[in-house]
Amino acid sequence: MYKIKYFLVSVSLLLLACKSEKSNSINAVSTVEAFHQKVANAKPGDEIVLANGVWNNAELLFEANGTAENPIVLKAEENGKVTLEGNSNLRIAGSYLVVKGLVFKNGFTPTTEVISFRKDSKTLANNCRLTECVIDSYNNPERHDTETWLALYGKNNRVDHNHLQGKNTKGVTMIVRLNSKESQENNHKIDHNYFGPRAVLGANGGETLRIGTSHYSLTNSKTVVENNYFDRCNGEHENISNKSCQNIYRNNVFYECRGTLTMRHGNETWVEGNVFVGNGKACTGGIRVINGQQTVVNNYAVGLTGNRFRGAFVIMNGVPNSKINRYHQVKDARVANNTFINCDNVQLCAGSDAERSAVPKNSVVLNNIFYNEHKDDVFTAYDDISGISFTNNILSPNIKPVSKSGFRKEKLALTKNKLGLLVPTDTTLNVGATIKEMVSKAETGVSWYPKKDKEVAFSSGKTIKVKGGLNTLIEATINSKAGDVLELDENETYVVSKVVSIKHPITVTSSGAKKPLLLFEKKNLFQIENNGALKLQGLKIDGKKSPDDTGNAVISTSKYSMNTNYKLLVDACDFVNLDINYAFDAIKVYKNTFADTISITNSKFNNVTGSVMALDKEIDDIGIYNAEYVILKNNLYKNVGCTVLNLYRGGTDESTYGPFLELENSVFDNVGNNKRNKAKSAITLYGVQKAQLKNNIFKNSKGIDMYLVVGEPVVEVYNNNFYKSGDLTITGDQKYKVKNIWKLDPKFTEDYALSSTSALKNKGTDHKDLGITK
Repeated sequence: MYKIKYFLVSVSLLLLACKSEKSNSINAVSTVEAFHQKVANAKPGDEIVLANGVWNNAELLFEANGTAENPIVLKAEENGKVTLEGNSNLRIAGSYLVVKGLVFKNGFTPTTEVISFRKDSKTLANNCRLTECVIDSYNNPERHDTETWLALYGKNNRVDHNHLQGKNTKGVTMIVRLNSKESQENNHKIDHNYFGPRAVLGANGGETLRIGTSHYSLTNSKTVVENNYFDRCNGEHENISNKSCQNIYRNNVFYECRGTLTMRHGNETWVEGNVFVGNGKACTGGIRVINGQQTVVNNYAVGLTGNRFRGAFVIMNGVPNSKINRYHQVKDARVANNTFINCDNVQLCAGSDAERSAVPKNSVVLNNIFYNEHKDDVFTAYDDISGISFTNNILSPNIKPVSKSGFRKEKLALTKNKLGLLVPTDTTLNVGATIKEMVSKAETGVSWYPKKDKEVAFSSGKTIKVKGGLNTLIEATINSKAGDVLELDENETYVVSKVVSIKHPITVTSSGAKKPLLLFEKKNLFQIENNGALKLQGLKIDGKKSPDDTGNAVISTSKYSMNTNYKLLVDACDFVNLDINYAFDAIKVYKNTFADTISITNSKFNNVTGSVMALDKEIDDIGIYNAEYVILKNNLYKNVGCTVLNLYRGGTDESTYGPFLELENSVFDNVGNNKRNKAKSAITLYGVQKAQLKNNIFKNSKGIDMYLVVGEPVVEVYNNNFYKSGDLTITGDQKYKVKNIWKLDPKFTEDYALSSTSALKNKGTDHKDLGITK
């Protein structure tokens, strides 16, 4: 009898347990109306469950009051299976609330914030928590419409173990607001979040995290940011923008992030135990110090390449009697026991100019390691550094010290520790950082949502053979998938009567050494749409069948705003007969589009009435531009009516990196002489941040006009020949390097024009060396 009773009790308990496990499903709400009704009746300790599925255009207001012992919880029925899509958002208001397990994707907020810790300006969230939520590529279709993904207001809130990835539009990914007393001295905690890849914005407003704003920058925030993983956050050069006082940044990892943890405004910031891993990637930066009483201790950096404001370590000059939104003088900074391994640039008094003339004062740099056996000139001092005291810092033997005292050169044996960081084998040095623990990528974000790259590489898919004929290329493109290769028969001709719409990364190439012929009957052959990328290789593109209309182009971007960056790679292609009318371009871009890379190599352009490439559609002069990297190498440009390249970045904003230009080993034959060429040049560069022009020949062509503005552009012009051509004109109060300018007859023919740069090696009697000029 006892055994039977025990069995019945056990079955009853099991049934209760099963009922409890299913309670989420039983009690889950499935409409916005039902959710708001639940919230209106919620009491401390209640749990509100959103039913699995897609919640489309759901604007949720979670306004309630729990207690510390019994918070009110809003959660997904199952983690990751509740997705808020379309025009959805969430507002949290009240106290002791917890939100868990939601995913925002496939849409964008109808307001300016996806998740907001307030209902309105008077109803904020306090003592609330957001955990294990995801915002993935939830972007406004308008690239430069400002929106924030996560905004913190109120006090004592925690944001932890969330996954934020793929913000491509203007606006901070996460922001802490201090615009009322109720949000100041807030004691927020931001920890264990995964900040996934953020693409280069090409404009100001691409920060990943910002605490405060200029207006409230001298107000205490007291926010703690710790144990977060920043993964390739590249929006702009302020990865983190500190704009308030008494914040702490500790034990975070910055992996291949372009830009720095920037103490842009505010005082008494504490930066400790952070790890910066650059892996030699371009523009990767570390820590930038501005304002007073900043402390930077026990941080580790390796393989950072950034310069100027994006150096591995930067101390800025300030503005005397600075306005609140400019640069306050560095005073009483303490920089101690940090390690910099194989980092390229330490910048002191950065930004020094007529306005920023207030040098650092009463600051100390002690017990740090600066070790780079591959680069001697790691330190750059732009102004008087007598206000910085250097004590007991170790340099690798080759590095030139920036001060006569406070440094000692020492050969160190380095080894990888258990965290994979290069550290001295001698543990008795008592200098440099001691990093005992480092948060891993897996420990941040959520376990149930993959941390994978969205970008699909060219040629990573299958190869599709395409027969010649009418519109076969269009059919193949429609049926292709991201990463596929369309292989055209080298002996065939391809006629296209509709625009080939490129909606994902795709490669179009030849099946052999010969170049298949492409003819097109619309204004554009290829149009790159949002999420698209294009690689062309070994093709001959002829414009003779295009319409007799203005605005023709072989390749065009979308006419509408693109919120994802694209790549365009062209190699070993011939572009001919782009002359059906007076305004035929090879490549046309539109406003509010941005290329990570446009690369043209080993290609020929013959008879082009317009421009090869005009990247000059952002003319509002607010720091926005059309392309980050422009690479033109080993090309022939013959009979081009307007410019080969017009690359424009206007305004005085210093928050971005580019554009970057590499123009090498190319021939310009009769370029720019069309009377409709308003630029009056073969190449026009305005505001380009890094330009290398080497080993090029200009014959019977217009010259190069270069305008050096914004920051400290790096310009190198070597071994260029201008025969019966315009000159190189450089305008701007900036330093640049120009060597070896000739006016020699290169005596080339089209058959070997691309290899004729060897003629530049002979200086001849007309050699002119302009040297280094300012």
